[in-house]
Amino acid sequence: MRVLLAVGIAVGVLAGVAAEAHHSFASEYNADDPVSLRGTITQVKLINPHSWIYIDVKQPDGSVVNWGIEGGTPNALFRRGYTKDSLPTGTEIVVVGYRARNKSNSAVGVDVTFADGKKLFLGGTPPDADRSPAK
Repeated sequence: MRVLLAVGIAVGVLAGVAAEAHHSFASEYNADDPVSLRGTITQVKLINPHSWIYIDVKQPDGSVVNWGIEGGTPNALFRRGYTKDSLPTGTEIVVVGYRARNKSNSAVGVDVTFADGKKLFLGGTPPDADRSPAK
């Protein structure tokens, strides 16, 4: 009986941790606040559960702001055509997506466009997928 109780408690705790670790689009990002950011890649983190691309975006006043762009899982990105060399530091890109609800310099990315016009999908589609972010 003690073993069953211990297993039940362990399953409950692990299920709670897994549920807390993942978030919905609507809880983190605002589908009514699309962004289009041109910047230079400073860092890429291909980590689970979501990848992150950091870019320096030059502001109209000349200052530079670093933005964090959330993408899909590394496996999902690799299946869409990314390789470990697809996003080298220093590359200029345009990211289209949706800004974080907390108004931080963070967004979920939908597309990355390179200077040569090549476009890659990042996976950040809002629940009503017929909406198109800023272009």
